[in-house]
Amino acid sequence: MTQVDRAAPGHREGAVLDRIEAFRRRRPRLDDDVITSAHGAGGKASAALVDAVFLDAFGNDHLAPLPDAATLTLPSGERLAFSTDSFVVKPWRFPGGSIGHLAVHGTVNDLAVSGARPAWLSAAFVLEEGFPVTELRAVVADMAEAAHAAEVAIVTGDTKVVDRGAADGLYIATAGIGVVPAGRSLGAPGVRPGDVVLVSGTIADHGMAVMLARGDLALEADIRSDTAPLGALVEVLLSAAPSTRWLRDPTRGGLGTVCNELARDTDLAVVLDESAIPVVPQVTGACDLLGIDPLYVANEGKFVAVVPPDEAEAALAAMRAHPIGAAAARVGEVMADPAGIVVLRTGFGGTRIVDMLVGDPLPRIC
Repeated sequence: MTQVDRAAPGHREGAVLDRIEAFRRRRPRLDDDVITSAHGAGGKASAALVDAVFLDAFGNDHLAPLPDAATLTLPSGERLAFSTDSFVVKPWRFPGGSIGHLAVHGTVNDLAVSGARPAWLSAAFVLEEGFPVTELRAVVADMAEAAHAAEVAIVTGDTKVVDRGAADGLYIATAGIGVVPAGRSLGAPGVRPGDVVLVSGTIADHGMAVMLARGDLALEADIRSDTAPLGALVEVLLSAAPSTRWLRDPTRGGLGTVCNELARDTDLAVVLDESAIPVVPQVTGACDLLGIDPLYVANEGKFVAVVPPDEAEAALAAMRAHPIGAAAARVGEVMADPAGIVVLRTGFGGTRIVDMLVGDPLPRIC
């Protein structure tokens, strides 16, 4: 018998397929005895926690798909989207925004990418004893400004005060309700091979702006958070591309994580083109210096969309005509194989698998 030539094309292909199959079988599993910061980062550790603890206890048809917002049908037949979020960003003010802006934008954006038109918010504050009232007024003013720009009303709320040192200043939790227009449906079941993946602008701005604002690094760069309400831009997209399949805002975990969620939920491949992904030079430079992949850095004013190929150009043109969509780009496509995997075509002409991270290199960014 002759020895197997491990460099032969057939053997190499089989080895690649074996690795992909092993990759597919890896599902997050909760093996930890205590909560760590990784469990709040939006990656594999977060998914394992949600699956093993919260879905196990609360599982129902609305919660099981883990959407950005639950879509609820009223007895009248009207549909509402309902979402909730909490904000623990450090520092609470950073270039381009503050925890007050995030508290509004984070929730209205979850509603918008679910196809809803945001309408009402609640706001709950956890305040640390000793927190200056002047700073609280500033945060609340930022929230009021953001709500006005997003055309939503803050209609109810709550306040709690905890002991000094127990809340790092303040935390904010918001919940939101939006109205889903009749006939509008977005979600993974509608995604097909051949569909196009778009992003509404440059990625990784928010996470890097917050990271540098902490002042822990001897690094300065003109980077501003992208925090912004997405409702108007979503409506622009849906008008230009009425057959849009799927939307998501890439917050914790960034573009790489939401594309993994898309691949997982559709059992299709998401193939990204590295050279097409928009990143501002300052962000690229900061990420390179810190050894961070911008694919995994949080955004607070961008969305990822999957549209049919015949509507992609119209969608891009419409988004680029909007002030916060000027850098919108076509960054990839959906393919049948390798199912459930995100693949990046690199600038060197090769490919690599984009996995979902266990944790987050930038904790406390929202």
